[in-house]
Amino acid sequence: MLLPRIKRRIFNWLYHPLAFTYDLVAGAVSLGHWNEWGRQTLPLIQGARVLELGHGPGYLQLSLRALNLNVVGLDESRQMGRLASGRLRREGLAGLNLARGLAQWLPFPQASFDTLVSIFPSEYIFDGRTLAEARRVLVPGGRFVVMPVAWPSNPLLAWLFRITGESPAPALDVIEPKIKPPFIQAGFTTEIETLDVESGTLMIVIATLE
Repeated sequence: MLLPRIKRRIFNWLYHPLAFTYDLVAGAVSLGHWNEWGRQTLPLIQGARVLELGHGPGYLQLSLRALNLNVVGLDESRQMGRLASGRLRREGLAGLNLARGLAQWLPFPQASFDTLVSIFPSEYIFDGRTLAEARRVLVPGGRFVVMPVAWPSNPLLAWLFRITGESPAPALDVIEPKIKPPFIQAGFTTEIETLDVESGTLMIVIATLE
């Protein structure tokens, strides 16, 4: 399929050679709400040991560390690692705990984390290898929180999200059967919640390891 290939190539550019433009693009596409939406996952974090998959430029890392949690971030992109490291250092945060790697092969011991969290990830998050690794590094009863999509309330913003593939046009009852099964098949008890905020409606997957 041509469109998915084009989208993957664009996202690869945005996360690698054009990573320095990420804040500008994300801010423009979301009209400044991108980070606000990500912070809506914070009340769902449980325990003190947290791993963010796909930390990007580091904004959620800042929010998590403000809660005095033991936070680790992982991203495949070296450029994103540099952006996040610089952002954390400017805030005076030592012991950055950022790692470069793939979610399908996490470089952490078994039962290392209480919660995994990922904000607007690409399709790697539904990969069976990613979910198997999530099971491995979570403690029993651990939680995997994923915000995969959003429905912006602004009509122009909603249109922009649809054409970039970040916010789907179909209703929740159409999307849920596609998102939920990979988590269930991986052995997670899985719930999908929608959260209405002033700027839009957010979908959040809450997968718990029994």
